[in-house]
Amino acid sequence: MNSSSIASVAWQFARSGGRGLRRWLLWSALAVLALQVFFIGRIAFMSWVDPHSTAFMRSEIWRRSQTTPTRAWAQQWVPWTQLSPHLKRAVIAAEDDKFKLHSGVDWPAVESAWSKNRKTTEQAHRAQGNPGALAKLVGGSTITQQLAKNLLLSGERSLWRKGQELLLTFWLEALLDKRRILEIYLNSVEWGDGVFGAEAAARRYFGVGASQLGAEQAARLAVMLPAPKTFEKRPQSAYLTRRTETILARMGSASIP
Repeated sequence: MNSSSIASVAWQFARSGGRGLRRWLLWSALAVLALQVFFIGRIAFMSWVDPHSTAFMRSEIWRRSQTTPTRAWAQQWVPWTQLSPHLKRAVIAAEDDKFKLHSGVDWPAVESAWSKNRKTTEQAHRAQGNPGALAKLVGGSTITQQLAKNLLLSGERSLWRKGQELLLTFWLEALLDKRRILEIYLNSVEWGDGVFGAEAAARRYFGVGASQLGAEQAARLAVMLPAPKTFEKRPQSAYLTRRTETILARMGSASIP
């Protein structure tokens, strides 16, 4: 085979490969578009239909079924009017004090979290062998972002998943009002191992319904949110007590949507 024949074969192969790549890119783009349409439809549906489970809940049900299949599971939806105003204020004060003001992402908070985590990483390199000297990593996620993550996404960590979380945050803010976002969040967020939503949490820790929570009880529940499985095992921790006092002081300025 002479050089011209080899060049011709190579050209035909390149053209064939190029068509295959274009088809793959087209189908990939269509699949991503279809997924976004599905998510938009699900979120729009939630504007009037209460979601009684989330992707995170279902993954936890599966995990627990493999380890402790007989352990109790608790979650009960209650409407906005049956959620204690104290709890609404406490969660906003603890998790997202600009909830009513931002459009889903609190960019200054994200920037601050990145800066703090960078310093924490630097401390980790300097304090080898002394984990007690290290600060905890912090997050900058808003209530809407946390809902987007728990409602429809898996627990994997990747750039693709983070990008999808931001898109879902945008759809949630565009299709639901702030009150509905907070209502769904309070009814679905994890408050312990197998404990989801405000009603289950109020009954699990205080023996009352979500509508009956007092200010201090609400503040204590709000403080548990970043690490509920840890705090349920350490209900008398000094940090939990100090942080509860801080949230109680902030609740007066928290604005309910």
